[in-house]
Amino acid sequence: MPVTVQDKAKVIAAHQRATGDTGSPEVQIALLTARINGLNDHFKVNVKDHHSR
Repeated sequence: MPVTVQDKAKVIAAHQRATGDTGSPEVQIALLTARINGLNDHFKVNVKDHHSR
């Protein structure tokens, strides 16, 4: 399942250095981690989905 706008905003708010910070390494790594975790959950449920890998 893709990261929704609300989930993305929560991740950014939790890891930003200052208000409006979306480019710091902490924020970028947290966003990528959230996306990877979502893909892992998707692939556990949909084992035959080789196209999305």
